[in-house]
Amino acid sequence: MPVESDAELREILGMTRVAVVGCSSTPGKDAHEIPKYLLDNGYEVIPVNPTADEIFGRTAYDSLAAVEAEIDVVNVFRPSDEVEGIVDDALARDDVAVVWTQLNIADDEAAARAEDAGLRVVQDKCIKVEHQRLVS
Repeated sequence: MPVESDAELREILGMTRVAVVGCSSTPGKDAHEIPKYLLDNGYEVIPVNPTADEIFGRTAYDSLAAVEAEIDVVNVFRPSDEVEGIVDDALARDDVAVVWTQLNIADDEAAARAEDAGLRVVQDKCIKVEHQRLVS
């Protein structure tokens, strides 16, 4: 069952290393502005975008597998039909604790697989909105 309680969301929002899959280098796009908000609010943002070399002055990685740093949360800005593969990539790592899909992004089967493997899942919620509501 995906995370819904404010207490669990607050706990997740206390995790500071966030890999953003689909992070955009284009200002004005949600996939750029929301990770920038996280960066501005003390999070370590790790951009994952195979078409960019650098975003926010940080190395952009081609995939989760290419990220050498530890990851707490995988924040997903990709279409719902890509969530399954992203969950597979998250499960291949031993450091990911949470998969968080942004508004209008969900895959119940992939979420169930992630939860069965011990990860927490947040679906169809904006991490910025939840941070502003529960933390700021």
